[in-house]
Amino acid sequence: MSTTTDLAQVPSKPKAESFELSDKVSSASTDETPVAELTDDSLVPSSVWAKIDLCILPVVSLMYFLSSLDKSNIGNARIAGLQQRLDINDKEFTIALTVTLIPYILIEIPSNVLLKFVGARFLLPTMVVLWGFACAMQGVVTNYSGLIACRFFLGLFEGGLLPGIALYMATFYPRRKLQLRMSVMFSATALASAFSGLLAAAIIKMNGVGGRAGYEWLFILEGLFTIVFGLVSYFLLPNTPVTVPALTDSEKRLVTKALRDDGIILANEKDEHYTAAELLRTFMAPHVILMAIAGFFSGASLSGLSTFLPSIVVGLGYSGSRAQLMTVPPFAVSAVLSILTSIFSDYYGKRGLTIIFFAGLSAIGFGIFYESFASNIRYGALFLLVPGTFCVGAPLGTWMANNSAPLMRRATSIALLTTMTNLGSVLASWLFGFISPAPRYTSATVTLLVFQVATALLAGVNVTWLTRENKRKEVAKARADGPPKSTVVPNESIWYTYVL
Repeated sequence: MSTTTDLAQVPSKPKAESFELSDKVSSASTDETPVAELTDDSLVPSSVWAKIDLCILPVVSLMYFLSSLDKSNIGNARIAGLQQRLDINDKEFTIALTVTLIPYILIEIPSNVLLKFVGARFLLPTMVVLWGFACAMQGVVTNYSGLIACRFFLGLFEGGLLPGIALYMATFYPRRKLQLRMSVMFSATALASAFSGLLAAAIIKMNGVGGRAGYEWLFILEGLFTIVFGLVSYFLLPNTPVTVPALTDSEKRLVTKALRDDGIILANEKDEHYTAAELLRTFMAPHVILMAIAGFFSGASLSGLSTFLPSIVVGLGYSGSRAQLMTVPPFAVSAVLSILTSIFSDYYGKRGLTIIFFAGLSAIGFGIFYESFASNIRYGALFLLVPGTFCVGAPLGTWMANNSAPLMRRATSIALLTTMTNLGSVLASWLFGFISPAPRYTSATVTLLVFQVATALLAGVNVTWLTRENKRKEVAKARADGPPKSTVVPNESIWYTYVL
């Protein structure tokens, strides 16, 4: 949302990073201009942003929905008989989850670098098709080694999706409009977890059809749908804002100028700052380091609940289809809360405060879950800890994208964040899958409770540091002769204001 209050927070930049833009943008949008004091994206009618939303948000949200569904449906398959049919124990099941995450961690930074050169329109749909095939193959394997192979390739092909989508969306919207869109996309995780329970409850009733177990049909049908959607996506995604078919030429010029003024893209210019040196500088930024550590804590919590909530619910006394269905309400609440609070965060530009609030909410939920022995109270605690955990993701990813420039740093910082979240996922797999026994999950609960407190503290430290940096830059700007006219502005520049 845009207001005069918004504009005072984020001054515009003279130039910015770019996915290559079409020659359709006129020279009027590419003239060199000095840095302005305010970024007035309100000059772009809301209907124009709505056109972009309708073009890309449904596609990327469904991609991420399917990614979350296909990655975590093994948790539903577990309580539907996967371990018994493949004759594997809890440790072997945990190893299968870990094998998925290793290629996730290794591929995220390289895939985001590759995205600049290949283009999102090709790379993202290709990932979808390939991991859909890996997901479907889980439904036909008959032994543990086959499952391990499928999980490895699932992680390899799916790993670059989240950092790729985050980077892609960061080139379509001004910084103060990004979190709402990111929250819509991130809500797909909660919806996928909710829908996974509903879908699993229905599909496992196919048990015995064609001689296959119900969980095998779960993998096959979900994987096939992913493949089909991936193929369709080749024709749906625009590479850049100026290739959005619904926009007129004048609207494309308005959007390009608004993005350029906010330091996001520059029309018709090859990015000379997309270098290894910029990549390495990313790892030296204090705010990147702080948020990467928070990403580890967030990833452990998010992954643990995404994959193991069906098992947690079984430990509360539910079974069969009812256990699948009882996972739905907490995730549905998460999706609604994520979108509502993102409106606040975009309006006031308060990413850190949003993270602190939800980390605190989650900490309360984990505390209740740990202290209580009553199943109904422990189930009620899920309505605090699940939304609290899931709603940290959107502001965390948005905050990292907002405060990293130029493009190589943004690509690297987003990929670093998702790499750290997946390292956290490895820990969660062992905490819930092997180290912490059901139904209490004591070690896992205490660990994740500590992680919520640590996340809130890291967000608070980051807000303090960014505030101090912004004040320092204001003092330096008062002494400067004027903004640069023809250089890409990195985030440490005095002309770059951090979003808090």
